Amino acid sequence: MERHRTERIGWLRAAVLGANDGVVSTASLIVGVAAASAGRGEMLVAGVAGLVAGAMSMAAGEFVSVSSQADTEQADLARERKELTDQPEFERRELAAIYVARGLTPELATEVAEQLMAHDALGAHSRDELGMSESVSARPVQAGLTSAGTFAVGAALPLLTALVAPPSHVVAVVATTSLVFLTALGALSARTGGAPVLRASLRVAFWGALAMGVTAIVGRMFGAVV
Repeated sequence: MERHRTERIGWLRAAVLGANDGVVSTASLIVGVAAASAGRGEMLVAGVAGLVAGAMSMAAGEFVSVSSQADTEQADLARERKELTDQPEFERRELAAIYVARGLTPELATEVAEQLMAHDALGAHSRDELGMSESVSARPVQAGLTSAGTFAVGAALPLLTALVAPPSHVVAVVATTSLVFLTALGALSARTGGAPVLRASLRVAFWGALAMGVTAIVGRMFGAVV
């Protein structure tokens, strides 16, 4: 059976979001603290705290968000199941009308609707009426764990860079390497999803550079005040 990239949407979205957020938020945090003239110890403590807090936040946020989506899907399926029990003929005509709108003749649409409902009525309606499918259905645990794990991996990259960078060049080294990480992440996610690589890479790098630039300005302002 031919496999399509839409089957990767669930985990790919969570993975890209987690890794991107891990790199951007942690690199921005380190750059901001370093720009405020803080010592290496304070900078690393802030980075580790950002990694742990961010990973937990991503896990909780993704789990709650996708759980809400899953609850909505289950509610729609329950309502559809009841309608199929209470008024099967109306549901058959409704399904046939969907196929007519897609280009089938009324006779063929009616035959297709009858055969699909005889095989799996709820599956046919959930797919063609509600737009649900196995490849894009909500998986809260998968989304939460994927986001937390990829966030931690992404956050570890600028943190390790800050650990080995010369103290006087932390801002430049962390910012530069993080942009490289973000560009590579954008290219990898685009390639995995079959999207244009250059556009995705530039988009991720631009927003990462903007986040680090703003944070560095704020850090320098507060550092100057202190």
